[in-house]
Amino acid sequence: RRVHGGELPQAMLPLSLLNCSIGHSMLVELKNGETYNGRLLGCDAKMNLSLTQVICTSKDGDRFWQLPECYIRGNNIKYLRVPPELVDLVKDEAPPSKSKDKQRGRGRGRGRARGGPSDRGRGRGQAQGQNQQKS
Repeated sequence: RRVHGGELPQAMLPLSLLNCSIGHSMLVELKNGETYNGRLLGCDAKMNLSLTQVICTSKDGDRFWQLPECYIRGNNIKYLRVPPELVDLVKDEAPPSKSKDKQRGRGRGRGRARGGPSDRGRGRGQAQGQNQQKS
């Protein structure tokens, strides 16, 4: 998808863009066609938004409402339009790199106890010393 200047957009996380947009004006279009223009007060991890100084427009664009505040549930959002300078601000912020300490413990979940002196990890049935058949 191409942006206004013809360059391809850089991948970014939507929540980081929303967090940088707090205090700025934005347009939110819902799945039912209504649009909300207002200043973002806050957002959460499920993209629920709190807006202030809101102008709501009906689906067909013939009715308008002015609201002091509104809350929009994230699963109703079709798209968001934020000022381009905010997108540039988020692009400049580098994503945090994963440290090697967090990756060290991966891949050790299954099969750790196999072949050891303990009786764990043998599956169903009897422990190692009790596997003799009864006559």
